[in-house]
Amino acid sequence: MSERDLSEPGGERAAGDFGLDSGQDSARDSGRGGDGSGPARTDGGRDDPGRESGPGPGGESLPGRVLVLNSGSSSLKYRLLSGSGRLASGTVERIGEPGSPVPDQRAALEAVAARLAADGLGLDSPELTAIGHRVVHGGTAFTRPTLITDEVVRGIEALVPLAPLHNPANLAGIEVARGLRPDLPQVAVFDTAFHATIPPAASTYAIDREVAARLGVRRYGFHGTSHAYVSREAALLAGGPDANVIVLHLGNGASASAVSAGRCVDTSMGMTPLEGLVMGTRSGDLDPAVVLHLARTGGMPLDEIDTLLNRRSGMLGLCGDNDMRAVTERLAAGDPEAELAVSVYCHRLRKYVGAYYAVLGTVDVIAFTGGVGENSALVRERALAGLGALGITVDPVRNARGDTLVSADGGAVKVAVIPTDEEFEIARQTLSVVSRTNRG
Repeated sequence: MSERDLSEPGGERAAGDFGLDSGQDSARDSGRGGDGSGPARTDGGRDDPGRESGPGPGGESLPGRVLVLNSGSSSLKYRLLSGSGRLASGTVERIGEPGSPVPDQRAALEAVAARLAADGLGLDSPELTAIGHRVVHGGTAFTRPTLITDEVVRGIEALVPLAPLHNPANLAGIEVARGLRPDLPQVAVFDTAFHATIPPAASTYAIDREVAARLGVRRYGFHGTSHAYVSREAALLAGGPDANVIVLHLGNGASASAVSAGRCVDTSMGMTPLEGLVMGTRSGDLDPAVVLHLARTGGMPLDEIDTLLNRRSGMLGLCGDNDMRAVTERLAAGDPEAELAVSVYCHRLRKYVGAYYAVLGTVDVIAFTGGVGENSALVRERALAGLGALGITVDPVRNARGDTLVSADGGAVKVAVIPTDEEFEIARQTLSVVSRTNRG
């Protein structure tokens, strides 16, 4: 079954798509160009409404029907899940853009509701248990999935300065959905929440503590639903929930996490998604004085520096191409710029693997996920090259095939390829909140 991208007439987005686009949303919503172009569509991608789409991840089954919404500034992604499978999914693109037939989030969600209703899966269905909303930033106020109330909405609004591009769009989706189904439990699932267990030694930046406290400067981390899902699946490969796991989420954005017995103890993204690994268009780690140099010596205003580091850096800045497939093709043809870009990308990955090995003390599984992590054998091979002394080795045949386990026999550390499923994780957490609320 496919999940259709409604920005392209009749188009399908392959599950293994691993372009590195310049957007700020899902790690898997990119194609070769990754610009989201094409006419907006309001018809929904769907699976057979009369049949579950198969067993859930790790054999897990959802005890109810959940609509998962990911409201972006110009897009609305949705997935309807029930039991152990997916009933419908799709994306509405170009919301509010010139010439688009979808003027706002209300129109987008109403179009989705109409599409679902036509398939007998409407928002008014008594089988619908809850609606789960992806919210990017929960700050320190929201460290777990939370039942949405007026007070919670005000709390998310207060965090807009920490995520000015994302939280307002997430709030718009929440407002519309609550208006359409005010009687239904709705839950906010925060990208930052999984990383709330990081200890102070890892979350604290070494700047004046009063300034940091006043302005909320600390490590928050992102991609939390993906890291939660993948680390749990990876632990199953190691035989139990007490496993130590390094997750490498490599896609549009890229992040690493160190997870011990299900609790995140460190992650690469910081106060914003800019810190850490090299990404499609983001620089990742950078000497902070570079910003001062660009401003003082280069005469660049802050907005231009922001654009440079977030949208004109990373793989794009290194070689002029932010799609790993294209970069890999250029590499095979002997392009020196592509060679340098891949070398920098994988060197940064290797550094984080080594650092998180030290943080954890011992590692049971290294899990690759996201479009690049799931599909690029080259990146997996290069990122872990030379780590045999740590018990980390990649079997070239398994890696080329993209097996679930790509590590060599006898290695102390399992190396796994685990497709992420953020929507399933949001649904799982949403139902967990509803269950606790009903019991309470």
